[in-house]
Amino acid sequence: MNHHQLEKDIEHLEHIIGRLSGRDHIPLSYWRGRLESVSSENLVPSQMQRVKRLNEALRALESRLTHESVQQRDR
Repeated sequence: MNHHQLEKDIEHLEHIIGRLSGRDHIPLSYWRGRLESVSSENLVPSQMQRVKRLNEALRALESRLTHESVQQRDR
């Protein structure tokens, strides 16, 4: 992936991941795949940091939704 496309993909993920609720039409697994795709590229240090933050944000959302699902199931 060229540098400009990679940068656009990271920017798009930054825009979207912060707005996800887990109840969106596109499943979180799609965004996980997109993030893993970007993560596998040859990133410069600043991009690595941004991707790391995105990973943490998505992981937190996935964890929260899993926790909520378990709580609802146990009711």
